[in-house]
Amino acid sequence: MPNQSITLTQDQRLSLVLAPQLRQSLEMLQAPILELKTMLRAELDRNPVLEEIPTDITSTPESASEILPEPEKDEHERMDFRKEFDILARLDDEWKDYFFQQNDARPYTSDDAERRQYFFDSIAQNASLQEHLLHQLSLSELDTHDRKMGELLIGNINDDGFLTGPLEELAPTADADPDHIATILQVIQDFDPPGVGARDLKECLTLQLQRLGLADSIATRVVAGHLERLAAKKFADIARLLKISPEEVRQAANLIGTLNPRPGQAYSSESSPYITPEVIVRKVEGEYVVILNDDQLPHLRISKQYRSLMGDESTSDEVKKYIVEKIRAGVFLMKSIGQRQQTIFRIASEIVRVQRAFFEHGIAHLKPLVMSEVAQAVGLHETTVSRAASGKHMQTPRGVFEIKFFFTPGLKTTDGSVLSNLSVKDLISSLIKAENPAHPLADQDIYESLTAKGIHIARRTVAKYRIALRIPPSHLRKTG
Repeated sequence: MPNQSITLTQDQRLSLVLAPQLRQSLEMLQAPILELKTMLRAELDRNPVLEEIPTDITSTPESASEILPEPEKDEHERMDFRKEFDILARLDDEWKDYFFQQNDARPYTSDDAERRQYFFDSIAQNASLQEHLLHQLSLSELDTHDRKMGELLIGNINDDGFLTGPLEELAPTADADPDHIATILQVIQDFDPPGVGARDLKECLTLQLQRLGLADSIATRVVAGHLERLAAKKFADIARLLKISPEEVRQAANLIGTLNPRPGQAYSSESSPYITPEVIVRKVEGEYVVILNDDQLPHLRISKQYRSLMGDESTSDEVKKYIVEKIRAGVFLMKSIGQRQQTIFRIASEIVRVQRAFFEHGIAHLKPLVMSEVAQAVGLHETTVSRAASGKHMQTPRGVFEIKFFFTPGLKTTDGSVLSNLSVKDLISSLIKAENPAHPLADQDIYESLTAKGIHIARRTVAKYRIALRIPPSHLRKTG
């Protein structure tokens, strides 16, 4: 076996490494506004020279001459510091002007912030399904031992409202026989919401029909033995097997369609994510104006305390060096915020310019648009546009849309014009909404209708768009 040893060697190579400041700038560009606010709060904690200007202060920041003290003995060192502060003061002015631009001529005050927070604090938190059931269990007439079994059963009910474990497996845990625990389950199945505690979809729907006093109805018979045929809309087969008319089956199907297949979802703990639009589009005197939503962003400046330390003769060189490093970091942070906001503003302005017809007439007039076109128009790289649009939203007169919604490929028509694929999807949806329920349009029919309008796409593309719209095939849409 050869001798093994540890040696040091030098290896020269080229590699691409992102500087920490550049990485921070890219992260800020990609972060949505609420996430950016969190990042800025963290920077305020890390960098002692940074402070937030209260939102109700609208006075112009101090000039560089007001910031700087009288010259010191070491004029060369003084000029270096003055250069740093000149840059800082200019950035302070630029950021201040930018922060208050296009805010309807009214700054975002502390009263506005307090009112906004009050609205957030006033949002009621719904009780979970388990909490709702446990409350009802506490009001029941069950004794202590049976309530323990009820708690066990409720703990095994999922968010959809279904019991997940077989009673035979739960009974030993509760130290009870399966028949007795089934009796406790019947008590829980009488709780609100109707259908809770069911072991499958058939039992869930049956419990809801029983609660409506329809235990002996045709709908209950259909649920009991013909759910698969009902899902396939084989009304004629169900009518023949139950020896009733197809019309009675349709009426039963309509009733079953009003039931809730997941009764526990009304108490789901999952909430929709709160969206704060980065951009607001408003129509002012016939023109669509882009306004950046800066309400959530803190306005930063360099603390006066650290400014005074720079001019104090008793401040050591080591402390001054530390302050200058922190000032440079703060300057870069504020500059990055300004660049981020300007980038988003330019991209949004170009989108609004291209998609004016959408804002005027709706989704059918959405124009094809790709990121490379916007990047070329605003003088940015395509990856920068992608980062700036990622996870960000635009509030428009037609609703709130993700910025990436406006980037769609196009399809050429016979007259030479180009349609967005979202417009084609909207047209397919409109055709299906207007169809005769007794004779729904097949994919081939939709394909022929689009071809007649000059839109040439493959039939399989029609099917792909229909599936993307979550529209079932024609045989499942037939109701007549």
